[in-house]
Amino acid sequence: MLASSFRGVLYTGVTSDLVKRVWEHKNDVTGGFTRRYLVHKLVWYEVHETMEGAIGREKALKRWKRAWKIELIEKENSAWLDLYGSIL
Repeated sequence: MLASSFRGVLYTGVTSDLVKRVWEHKNDVTGGFTRRYLVHKLVWYEVHETMEGAIGREKALKRWKRAWKIELIEKENSAWLDLYGSIL
């Protein structure tokens, strides 16, 4: 999940290359939602064994209430730090 700021706008996505995809969002290579709302901080992520599993989880998370997503993020990243540096 990416965020614009502490408890800010959230974006949930799936990728097979997390480092590359986050870099693209940070550098506004991708248009649309993340560029429009300045959603550039990696605040939470999961690794899955298969792309099918990852896509299923993404679809489930997108149906979650915002409060549930915030709770998930804050379990592991209470300060909403940008985790991008930790995945490089």
